[in-house]
Amino acid sequence: MPLSTDLFDYTLPDRLVAQTPAARRDASRLMVVDRATRTVAHHTFADLPQFLRAGDTLFRNNAAVLPARLHARRPTGGVIECLLLRPDSTQGHNVWWCLVRPGKKLPVAATFAHEGDFAGTVLAKDAEGAALVRFTTPAGQTIVDVANRLGDVPLPPYIERADPTAERPRDIERYQTVYADRARQVAVAAPTAGLHFTPELLATLGKQGVTAAEVTLHVGLGTFKPIDTEHVEAHPIHRELYELPVATQRALFAATGSGGGRRIAVGTTTVRSVEDFLQNHAGPTERPHFGEAAIYIYPPRPFRGVDALITNFHQPRSTLLCLVSAFLTPGSTEGIAWLQEIYAEAIVREYRFFSYGDAMLIL
Repeated sequence: MPLSTDLFDYTLPDRLVAQTPAARRDASRLMVVDRATRTVAHHTFADLPQFLRAGDTLFRNNAAVLPARLHARRPTGGVIECLLLRPDSTQGHNVWWCLVRPGKKLPVAATFAHEGDFAGTVLAKDAEGAALVRFTTPAGQTIVDVANRLGDVPLPPYIERADPTAERPRDIERYQTVYADRARQVAVAAPTAGLHFTPELLATLGKQGVTAAEVTLHVGLGTFKPIDTEHVEAHPIHRELYELPVATQRALFAATGSGGGRRIAVGTTTVRSVEDFLQNHAGPTERPHFGEAAIYIYPPRPFRGVDALITNFHQPRSTLLCLVSAFLTPGSTEGIAWLQEIYAEAIVREYRFFSYGDAMLIL
């Protein structure tokens, strides 16, 4: 029987949408959900070591966020915004798929520029309105170099900034995990479950015998796209590129169970990468795996490679909410109602929601 999208809806007071990060990353609150005892406890993220043990592995997305929102002018003087989405290496150097606004005033062959820094020419447009843009940049620089110098952080639409330029230094630092690989600036949205970790917390976990395994998933704007179909199954799921190094693949197939190491996914982006890989591979490969995650996770789906999950609180009617409800009770739909209870408690206790908000650990 199809799942109604209404099952994944809830009402959130505006005041609980986090507009700024916690003063300290690990000062965020942490709701701990124990699936075995069906209990919920309330902690801070700094308490995470209490719930992990030697042999556990944190699978985490090391993608770095590019300050991808650029501003320029058309030849007529009109202001435009260009959001870098992903490079298109088949078209040569400095060619990217972008979102350009206002799109109707930037048809194929249209140009725009930020004087002295870059110029762009629209080469094509796809069915969803994205534009393929060829950039011209100063000698020795790429459009990524320019974006790091001039670009605004591509914060999600529910985070409001009266003056993005004034807030840029803080958002550059905090809308990024401390373990992000700056050579992998491939994300237009942060893997937000990882924003709560500090170097000190990671060091503490390392001393406990908790290890880390790296995943790189190119987080795209599709992560913010709500389900706008009547039934969950009819929603066209977004696709995201990812990479799993050989060491990470091997860690996925390590023994788990009582007393053994658990595979703990840091964020839904990691879950998508791991589950997409495991539905097509029975063991590790001999080389890094590059794939495109087109996996859609909703109840009653089982999970092959995740034993515990660290995640933030997600938007109503979102695919991420579907994923979390599936993880609460793998193989059944009971997690849908339970997630509604959990979120209701989070609202009563005034947890902070979404990208800069608080976290949940599901054991």
